[in-house]
Amino acid sequence: MIVKVQYRNQKKYIKIPEACFDIFITEVKERFSIHVDSILSVEDETGTEVDDYAFPDLLTTSGICFVIKDELNDSGEPSSSPASGTDTISVTSKSSSEIDFYSGTLKRFRKEEEALQGPQAKDLIKQVLLTKPGGSDVMKEYEEKGTISPATRKVMVNILVADMVQSEGRIPQRLTKEKYALGIVTLFPSLQDPHGKTGYEHFYDGQKGGGFLAWRLKSVQRATRLPVRSKDSRIEENGGPMLRREIGHCDDHPDEQRFQELISVMNHTNNREVIMKKMRDTLEYRRRLVHDPERSSTVLSVFPRLLDTKGLILQDFSLLFGSETPSKLLEKWPTSFKAKVIQQAEMLTSTPLLKRLLLSAKNQRADEPSLESPEWDSDMASILLLLHLLSPQPAGRKKTQKISVAQAIDHLVVFHKSCRSLDEHLQSHMDTSQPYLLASGTSKEAVGNFFILIDKKLIPCEATTSLAAIDELFKLHFVLGTSYDPALKSMYTFLQTTVYNIDVDTTSESPKVKELRTKFVSNV
Repeated sequence: MIVKVQYRNQKKYIKIPEACFDIFITEVKERFSIHVDSILSVEDETGTEVDDYAFPDLLTTSGICFVIKDELNDSGEPSSSPASGTDTISVTSKSSSEIDFYSGTLKRFRKEEEALQGPQAKDLIKQVLLTKPGGSDVMKEYEEKGTISPATRKVMVNILVADMVQSEGRIPQRLTKEKYALGIVTLFPSLQDPHGKTGYEHFYDGQKGGGFLAWRLKSVQRATRLPVRSKDSRIEENGGPMLRREIGHCDDHPDEQRFQELISVMNHTNNREVIMKKMRDTLEYRRRLVHDPERSSTVLSVFPRLLDTKGLILQDFSLLFGSETPSKLLEKWPTSFKAKVIQQAEMLTSTPLLKRLLLSAKNQRADEPSLESPEWDSDMASILLLLHLLSPQPAGRKKTQKISVAQAIDHLVVFHKSCRSLDEHLQSHMDTSQPYLLASGTSKEAVGNFFILIDKKLIPCEATTSLAAIDELFKLHFVLGTSYDPALKSMYTFLQTTVYNIDVDTTSESPKVKELRTKFVSNV
């Protein structure tokens, strides 16, 4: 749940997992960088004090803002009551006592930061693992393989979180969580994320409250909390397909008539070169439609040539990202990623589907009669193995509906016998705003044509290979400003940040995505 909070001259939205006053205070101290020993009081905007008894009920009040007060009053002098003070403090008029207070606080923070050193954190993690059941197996696996499997990582996280909770209770300090995360990547260097600011965000991200340690802690907290009704909230993404991007010249008052004339010429010719040129000339207008909530659904009807002219999606993507980015999947996948995906997938718990995909990815035939049916060609099989590694997230607003990998594959690619009508598929298949591939051919190994299906409309792919078709499907998300399918979000995010290197610093990544990238970069 999201709570609006004011502390001095700052207002922020804070996310808490449950309506617990203690958790709220802990999150407030973390987000506003208030010292952990500070005594805080909470009021509403009328100055009425809020205690732990009334807090859960007040959370349901629309528009409420909780005002945080500490031991300083408005003049900066220590007050007799922690709840004193009525207005926010002016940043430009600090008294000497306030400066002394902040100076002392800063010194305490520096001492805590000095304690957060790699060797000490490493020794802490090592000691915990050696003294807790199952911990020595974690260290043994790392010594033998140079990394740890997802199952072993879960065991390690459970052990460390249990130790944290035993030491500090169900709401450990942020410093403690950071220390444990630092200790993990210091003790196990190949688990460090080279693209991260700290290298351990996939274990604990203090800014976003995410990571494997944070996830496990939230599970522990949920297991001991009182049932509370809460409203679902949506977190806005800062990077990805829906981000508004600069495209060079952008007129604040575009000539609508000129664009309409270009569109008319394009829609009344069969000359491919003319169509390609007019599409380039109308990119600015198309981007305005994509980012207009009331008109974004009209892009395919305003630009129907997307439905019958191959190569337009690839052209728009190149105009958005330049000449280098578009080729990265086709260049990097066969040489840098495919073999590593196969290697990591071989460590997963075996299933018949996984076995068939591994055989197809390695261009091998099955010895077992039950596995005779091939699962796609080698490149497509390796992409579907990536989907296994980044298992689908629960779908739906409440994220309680689980989806299997086999079901998620149907959200990415569907095979269609070439002898059957495409209209038949359009009529029978699910109606979804998220695009997916329709592969038409005599068998999954021998696909002759690829189409992208979105809103029950077919867009022909220029691609003649499965990898190029996946490349085109990915790019369509950015060209049409379409969000990722929830079941495929981790896989798409991995391709976006790790392969195409798009919005690396601004895109929210799951810990699994960061962990897999770390393994690939470490080449283990």
